[in-house]
Amino acid sequence: MKEVGKLGKVLGPRGLMPTPKAGTVTSDISKAVQEVKAGKIEFKSDRYGIVNCAFGRISFDRNNLVSNFRALAGSLQRSRPQTVKGHFVQSIYISSTMGPGLKLDLREMDISARGQNE
Repeated sequence: MKEVGKLGKVLGPRGLMPTPKAGTVTSDISKAVQEVKAGKIEFKSDRYGIVNCAFGRISFDRNNLVSNFRALAGSLQRSRPQTVKGHFVQSIYISSTMGPGLKLDLREMDISARGQNE
């Protein structure tokens, strides 16, 4: 952290500063590599509440993409603060890196009900 701290003025404003809380600074490198290979993803929202997160690659099987997305959506619902009233997820768009965004129908997916029951 002492060496990385010198880059704080550059990385900090962009939200790229590594932190032990996020798991980007660790003394157990082998455990961190195993977690990433197992599929660990991290997400955070910006100040507007928008979450940008990868949940798969275009080469993934359709079923794997769907299960990864459902796991991500369930994790978002479980991390919902107790003080939030009403619908936590208001809209969902998915896209490939340089592709157009596609809006998903929340009623068809039933994200809000599933997050409370899981």
